[in-house]
Amino acid sequence: MVAAMWLVIGVLALFSAGYLGYSRYLAQFVELDEDRETPAHKYEDGQEYVPAKKPVLLGHHYSSIAGGAPIVGPITAGVVWGWVPAILWIAIGNPLMGSVHDFVSLSASLRHEGKSIGYIIGEYVGERGKNMLLWFAFLTIVLVVAVFALVVAIVFNAYPEAATASLIYIGLAVLFGVYLYQLNLSFIPGTIAFVAAMFAGVYVGTLVPVALFEPAARAPAQTIVLLGSGGSWIPGAGALGANTAAWIPIILVYGALASALPVWVLLQPRDYLSSFLLYSGVGGALLAIIVGTLGGAMGIGAITPSQPLTTQLEPFYGFIGRSGAPLFPLLFITIACGTISGFHSLVSSGTTSKQLNKETDARAIGYGGMLGEGLLATVALITVALVAPEVGGGIGLALPTFATGGGLILTSFGIPTSFGGPFMALVLVSFLLTSTDTAVRLGRYMMEEIVGTPESPVESFAADRYGNAVVQAVPAYVMITSGSWLTLWQLFGGANQLLAALALLTATVWLANWSDSKQLISTGGPMVVMVTITVLGLLWLALHDNIYAKFLNDAWMAEAGAFAMLSAVVQIAIAFTLIYLALSLVKMGYDNIQEARRGTGGAVATDGGQADD
Repeated sequence: MVAAMWLVIGVLALFSAGYLGYSRYLAQFVELDEDRETPAHKYEDGQEYVPAKKPVLLGHHYSSIAGGAPIVGPITAGVVWGWVPAILWIAIGNPLMGSVHDFVSLSASLRHEGKSIGYIIGEYVGERGKNMLLWFAFLTIVLVVAVFALVVAIVFNAYPEAATASLIYIGLAVLFGVYLYQLNLSFIPGTIAFVAAMFAGVYVGTLVPVALFEPAARAPAQTIVLLGSGGSWIPGAGALGANTAAWIPIILVYGALASALPVWVLLQPRDYLSSFLLYSGVGGALLAIIVGTLGGAMGIGAITPSQPLTTQLEPFYGFIGRSGAPLFPLLFITIACGTISGFHSLVSSGTTSKQLNKETDARAIGYGGMLGEGLLATVALITVALVAPEVGGGIGLALPTFATGGGLILTSFGIPTSFGGPFMALVLVSFLLTSTDTAVRLGRYMMEEIVGTPESPVESFAADRYGNAVVQAVPAYVMITSGSWLTLWQLFGGANQLLAALALLTATVWLANWSDSKQLISTGGPMVVMVTITVLGLLWLALHDNIYAKFLNDAWMAEAGAFAMLSAVVQIAIAFTLIYLALSLVKMGYDNIQEARRGTGGAVATDGGQADD
């Protein structure tokens, strides 16, 4: 057994070195200029392009990128392969790959009018390459929406207290938006008042927990069940349970509506408020691990946790792992967010770049925000290492483990688990709700760029803010209701990591066309690694986990329902489509880089922005 404190100290040391050293070099490398006008100021429209204060935008960006993935991925990987390979992938991969990915995606978008990575690569490899990357991103977004909606529903089932607290939190965010942007009232007093009200909402949730149908066994006795027992008729109820299945369409509708609102109404104020939940949850847990470990060692009862904070999981369960899954390549797509995540490039180039007040803010928000997500992944891994659940529980076990383990950690501060558990559950949900509607909004951006000027009713519907939400939500719902959690999660991880590789490809192409003096190792090296890992991972998922283990398995075919079969077909189709799009884009990008370095390409971007005419 190892004291969790040493894991925290090791990760903090590596992350600090990355931020103080490598990120400073990268900021100079891309020539961030505090005085250069950002897209948020140049195109300010009160809807999408809205300059935001640095702490507000950091809160939005961190909340948007840090969804359930950096929690569920490390927990799942830790249970299957042990905590050592998981912590190494997070601690080393994040500062060298993930934080670089987020920072260069944001920086490239700043120099291209706040446009997406799809638009940027299209500037250099042409319209076909642009549309291929945008379709790749859109398919990934559908998987993101599916995974995050499912995760929120499972948390609401396990912790009905978090459902009540989330409703309060969303209402407060809308009021805070009116307070700031319509009434123009004082920022600091408003922050204090609304943050205090948000924490009070957690306490209200412990008093009045809410469920739609009968919730999980651990739910408090005073839980208010709105629709009573039953619910077996709801799609997915057999695999997920009625209460979980009933929350899913509500969450999808919420994501669709929230994504259509102007950013000042909900997105900016909610993300800013949630940042206090996230900082206190992640930072508080990290501090509690150190304080609790020292308190227990010194015999100080006031800061001694209810049980020793030492790892109960084995360091390593072998290459194949306890679930029969090979560590390579599956570890690297099981832990996506927390180390490197393509979804972040969509956030960086989709919403964050349109709100950045100064170019120099990109270092703290892009590189620093990703390090913050790595800390969340570290906390998640430690929670499961302390509790050590049995393998095979999947997501239904992983998410309650985070809240339970987090509540245990917070006992170092004298916080009872009856409050600490629901609080950590709300921390998780605040990540997830933010990421869900941000994903739907980003999906609309992708489709708008694909369609351009609509020329038919179908194109108009696909690009419309409400029609596009339907286009995303329906296939997401079909995949969720199959109940094939592990396959869906790894498909999401593979698509997400491959998108990260394409974002790094985009950055490499941009740098190559900017100047032949720009080194391409910082982005090109991680890109090659991620392409290799994720193509192999997606092939494993399509050929082994779906075709071999399902359609060539007579027992599975005899028991599988229509939804499960349809979901498997959709997953196989998505996997092969993503591989084709990715490899085609890599070929286009490589050819463009070769032309740029030989000086035989078209016009290049001499200032790091759009190409000269």
